[in-house]
Amino acid sequence: MDAASRRRAIADALSAGEGPVAASALGERFGVSRQIIVGDIALLRASGIEITATPRGYVLGTGGAAGLRRTIACVHGFEGMERELNIMVDNGCTVLDVVIEHSVYGQLTGELHLKSRRDVQEFMARSREAGGSPLSTLTGGIHTHTLLCPDEASLRRTMDELRAAGMLLE
Repeated sequence: MDAASRRRAIADALSAGEGPVAASALGERFGVSRQIIVGDIALLRASGIEITATPRGYVLGTGGAAGLRRTIACVHGFEGMERELNIMVDNGCTVLDVVIEHSVYGQLTGELHLKSRRDVQEFMARSREAGGSPLSTLTGGIHTHTLLCPDEASLRRTMDELRAAGMLLE
């Protein structure tokens, strides 16, 4: 398979919408290295295809996804991260990202695309294994999340539970 055909096949695989697809899985599927896939993704992005890299793999952009897209501000330490994310997904919202305002770099965004408790568990396990710190450690725990919620009631429930947990920054 030539490179152009492989890139079309990668775009088709992501369009299937079966969740995030890791670069290593795409590499195995197409018989190339993970690094070749990373380059293919860069070229697909340059051609105008909106592809997001999440901790679990690549997804097509959510620009057209149905639901309410809202940003909420939160504050907590590392110990509150799993609880916060579970509150959001338990109320039917997808956690698209986490954003902080850094004094040197400006806005820093981490793509998440977490939709379920399982997604949260996998994300937390990877965070622990990697020994990584959340972006919010750079800002005293203050951060925002972009949520995609099915309706206003889901968003309201999420905010009420975060408020009750002392995690909603108001």
